[in-house]
Amino acid sequence: MVEQNKLTEEINRLRNDKNAIILAHNYQLPEVQDIADYTGDSLGLSRTAAETDAQIIVFCGVHFMAETASIISPEKKVLIPDLGAGCSLSDTIDARQLRDWKKEHPGAVVVSYVNTSAEVKAESDYCCTSSNAVNVVDSIPRNKEILFLPDMFLGAYTAKVTGRKMHIWQGECHVHAGIREQDIRDIRDTHPEADMVIHPECGCTTNFLYHSLESSSHNGSAHTNGSGYSKTNGTGHIKFLSTGGMLKYAKESEKKEFIIATETGMLHRLRKDNPGKTFYPARENAVCKYMKMITLPKVLKSLQEEVFEVKVPAKTALRAKKPIDRMLEITA
Repeated sequence: MVEQNKLTEEINRLRNDKNAIILAHNYQLPEVQDIADYTGDSLGLSRTAAETDAQIIVFCGVHFMAETASIISPEKKVLIPDLGAGCSLSDTIDARQLRDWKKEHPGAVVVSYVNTSAEVKAESDYCCTSSNAVNVVDSIPRNKEILFLPDMFLGAYTAKVTGRKMHIWQGECHVHAGIREQDIRDIRDTHPEADMVIHPECGCTTNFLYHSLESSSHNGSAHTNGSGYSKTNGTGHIKFLSTGGMLKYAKESEKKEFIIATETGMLHRLRKDNPGKTFYPARENAVCKYMKMITLPKVLKSLQEEVFEVKVPAKTALRAKKPIDRMLEITA
């Protein structure tokens, strides 16, 4: 604890001296979340990066997130404390593969999840996050063909909720894909009164969403809105929400128990913000090794030495900024 306090003091000193801001994703280690100026989901982090007056952005997340910050704020110095913090989902598609896919569907509108490289964003028409994918797709004329990438579970969720037929890239996050339907059923049997909150990237999403929609007219009620899809039954509710949506829902809900189906780093923020409520992970080992690569000593080194800078080439950044701006305009 003494060592952590010393690290925190030095990080705070350098942050103030260098006019730096520390941004952290909800899946980061607890101590990294606690030192951050802002902790949030991909959309919230993008907005904060766009609005900050800080000269240095220390991005505690994965590489594509730091790239997005660099695209939005090219005049800022964007640092990532560990260059190895990648993303298994982002790696499922590259710009060449997307160009080839576009050739197969000339005139189609490309909607890319923010979990993609800058080069892929540059080939896209719109970006989206898990919190606004439905709104982004709904904004596209219904006569337009849509290519959605790279997450197949978020794509299936968005198609089901919007009623749109879309071509969906077969990519997945290895952590979310590992949270299966049986995991959910097992923990719901253990905590039947708890609300079930599921990230739409999860491998269980499609089955639960399908069954919930099919049964909603017979058992409870269902609705969709900008923050996610929900279904009410005789015990706990089932909600499909981004990490930002999870925070809002847990805070506003009168329920005291929640099962959380996403990366386990989310539990720290939920428990911190809601001390009188109980949160259970849907799967104990749903841990992203890339998110956990960033530590307090690495944050300190990043500030001390101003490493490692993430800078997207100007030509790529200019093209990639257009779909990001469209996303931010839709969700403004």
